[in-house]
Amino acid sequence: MDLKDLESLSSELGTLLNKKNYFFTTAESCTGGWVGQSLTSVPGSSSWYGCGFITYSNIAKHKILEVSKDTLNNHGAVSQEVVEEMVIGALKKSRANLGVAISGIAGPGGGTPERPVGTVCLAWKLNDLPPLSITEVFDGSREEVRFKSVSKALEEAISLLKNYN
Repeated sequence: MDLKDLESLSSELGTLLNKKNYFFTTAESCTGGWVGQSLTSVPGSSSWYGCGFITYSNIAKHKILEVSKDTLNNHGAVSQEVVEEMVIGALKKSRANLGVAISGIAGPGGGTPERPVGTVCLAWKLNDLPPLSITEVFDGSREEVRFKSVSKALEEAISLLKNYN
């Protein structure tokens, strides 16, 4: 996969969102806005992508997306619990229909035995459905981990829309 593949995924997501008159939002930590950058590389993306949030620090996750301090303290920033609260907060603030949240350890440092470098948690939420969250462990350099995270975020958002009536 390369940047053209991300643009292709973004374009496919935009087509699906447009068909349903839906808006998309992002809440990104380790990817630093890369999902949003990929989405806005598609001409006309303003018709389905309204805004994104880059919340790299725990303080930003709490103050901007209303992630609970207890959740951050009890589970850590790289957890399914946190990304679920991030995506809920992003949807609440943006009033979008579908959102994704990402938090992870891209490396090269920062890993632990429980959460090695490459651990990335992602969550998606569509309308009134409960959040769907996963944890992946991607291999590769910092850039490769981030790239794979963006790709996974887009692929699953597409899948959710295709399977939602």
